[in-house]
Amino acid sequence: MMDLRWAGQLEAWVQGQAESVEDSLPHERPTRRILRDETLLVLGLSLGASGVSALISFVGSVTKPGGLKDQAATMNASAAPGRPWLDLAWQLFGITTALVPVALVAHFLLREGAGLRTLGFDRTKPWPDLGRGAVIAAAIGSTGIAFYLAARGLGFNLTVVPEALPEVWWKYPVLILSAIQNAVLEEVIVVAYLLRRLQQLGWSPGSALAASSVLRGSYHLYQGIGGFIGNMVMGVVFVYLYRRWGRVGPLVVAHSLLDIGAFVGYGLLAGKVGWLPTP
Repeated sequence: MMDLRWAGQLEAWVQGQAESVEDSLPHERPTRRILRDETLLVLGLSLGASGVSALISFVGSVTKPGGLKDQAATMNASAAPGRPWLDLAWQLFGITTALVPVALVAHFLLREGAGLRTLGFDRTKPWPDLGRGAVIAAAIGSTGIAFYLAARGLGFNLTVVPEALPEVWWKYPVLILSAIQNAVLEEVIVVAYLLRRLQQLGWSPGSALAASSVLRGSYHLYQGIGGFIGNMVMGVVFVYLYRRWGRVGPLVVAHSLLDIGAFVGYGLLAGKVGWLPTP
C-alpha cells in the first residue's frame, strides 16, 4: 500500500495548492488552441523532452564503435559519489522536481472544474486499483524480462543498469521512491492526461492510442530498439486498460511494482546470478 498512500498524499498536496487559487479563477472552457498549447508545454517540460533526449542518446550509441549490448544505459546513478548525505539530497531533489509537471496537469484540470480524480488518480478505489495493478505487473514483468534478454542477445539493446547507487542505508528507500515517481509521472501524463486532451482536440481513438504509445516508446529509446518496441507495446496495453476501467490508478500501481522489481531486484541480484547481464 505504500505506493497508494504516496500517490494519495501527492494528490492531496496538488489539490491543496491548486485550490488555493481556484476561487479567484472562474471555471472556463479552454479553447482548442489553449488545450493544444497546454499539452505541448506539459510534454515539453516532461516526457516529450525526455523523448528527444533519448533519441539523441540512441544516435550516440549506434554511431559509437562496438555493439549496443556492449554499452550500458544506467538509471538511478549516484549524483555525488563518496558524499552520501549530499547524494541523498540530490536524489530526493530529482524525485520531487520530476513531479512538477503532474502538479501542472492538476492545475490545468482544476481550472476546468475537474481535477486528478477525473483521471482516476485518487483513493476512492484503493483495493481494486491495487489488485488490478498487481495482476498487470505479474503479467507484464516476466514477459518484459524475457523480451529484454532476447533483444540484448540479438544486439538490439544496450545493457540496462537499473541502479548504480552506493551501498548506503537510504539506497532501497530511494529506489522505491524513484519507481513510484516514474509511475506517477508517466501514467498520469502519457496515458490519462494526454488521452483526455487529444480527445478534446478531436483526435480519433486510434490516433490518440498511437500517439501515447509512440511517446512512451520514444523516451525509452536510450535503452535501444528493444526498449522502444517493448515500451510501445506496453503503452498499447495500458491505453486499452485505461479506457476499459476509466482509472489511471491501477496503471500507477502496476508501473510502480514493475520498476520496484527492476530497481530493487537488480540491486540484490546483480553479479549473483548468471542470467542477469551486467556491464
